[in-house]
Amino acid sequence: MDSSSPLPLQQTPLASPKPSKKSFVSSLMNVAALRTHSFKEDTYLVSTLKSSEKKALQELKDKLIASETCDAAMWGVKLLAGDDKADVILLKFLRARDFRVAEAFNMLVKCLEWRKEFGADGVVEEDLGFKELEGVVAYMHGFDRCGHPVCYNAYGVFKDKDMYERIFGDEEKLKKFLRWRVQVLEKGINVLHFKPGGINSIIQVTDLKDMPKRELRVASNQILSLFQDNYPEMVARKIFINVPWYFSVLYSMFSPFLTQRTKSKFVISKEGNVAETLYKFIRPEDVPVQYGGLSRPNDLQNGPPKPASEFTVKGGEKVNIQIEGIEAGATITWDIVVGGWDLEYSAEFVPSSQGSYIVAVEKPRKVAPSEEALRNSFTPKEAGKMVFSVDNSASRKKKVAAYRYIVRKSASV
Repeated sequence: MDSSSPLPLQQTPLASPKPSKKSFVSSLMNVAALRTHSFKEDTYLVSTLKSSEKKALQELKDKLIASETCDAAMWGVKLLAGDDKADVILLKFLRARDFRVAEAFNMLVKCLEWRKEFGADGVVEEDLGFKELEGVVAYMHGFDRCGHPVCYNAYGVFKDKDMYERIFGDEEKLKKFLRWRVQVLEKGINVLHFKPGGINSIIQVTDLKDMPKRELRVASNQILSLFQDNYPEMVARKIFINVPWYFSVLYSMFSPFLTQRTKSKFVISKEGNVAETLYKFIRPEDVPVQYGGLSRPNDLQNGPPKPASEFTVKGGEKVNIQIEGIEAGATITWDIVVGGWDLEYSAEFVPSSQGSYIVAVEKPRKVAPSEEALRNSFTPKEAGKMVFSVDNSASRKKKVAAYRYIVRKSASV
């Protein structure tokens, strides 16, 4: 049983900040929030389709039967197999073209041609030599709260001119990078169910921090165009984080390449709100530590992550988290994080015996906004409880937070 509990010690009333004129980015964020609420992911249940949509699905199948693509397959699924998996894929193309059969058929044929020419079915097994980019620029990492695989994208490393030249220096290098980027996406698609009511799309998280907008214009446009043309309805939600002030320029650059339905999936989060935004869709134990979560690069190698407990720290509030029932000689190991820290944190062990002294395991200190999740362990010589203190008294901003722990008894017991 989890005997821990976050206890608010004090809450100081604070005056409301004066209203300020909304920036373009703030306006975009509000619009994106509205769009997010209106977007509803397709269940791909044929029984729930409108009669016109069922008719469109059958017409698409008839066109495939009459064409030279009657034996075509995608992601290991034969498109005319007559099963649920095939219907899911066909419905993706229909949905991307608003159930206009002729347009969906043309898109499907072009996609099949591209996959054959590109060699997309075998790209996952290729060694493209981008070890330095793995886990940094584009990578699959964990799942969201609904079970969708999550793909993270961060292009800030390309502000380094040497790195940029190494990857995008000429046309051949750009083609190789695009191939690697397709490889990352195909890895995510390989874990999808392609089943009605199942997990049939991924989540994309794109970090815009330090992204060299001008230099990456060609690569960005090619990636967006390639994905939209050949991976319809494969993204359930597109989350932009660390959105800078110049996002209006960036948005206008790639907006013409996106359909209205794609735009409806956008979630936009400015700098400083990364953890708060991601926690709405992804549990803290699945969010990478660099984005205010608890997941470290090697954690997923040890199986599913241990669930975390979430809590919020209001402005002007101090919260204590108590973990009781720790026996003498047992070792407690914990992870704790507060989104955008910028507050005081400490940890102490309180013995059960009234005559014993409290042990300052981690002395009070101001944690910088850029610091990742803290991990520590302690082995007490006597029974007692751990107390973690998070002091947000000096701030007006509410912050999301999470922690988890495990207690291992002494082997000698």
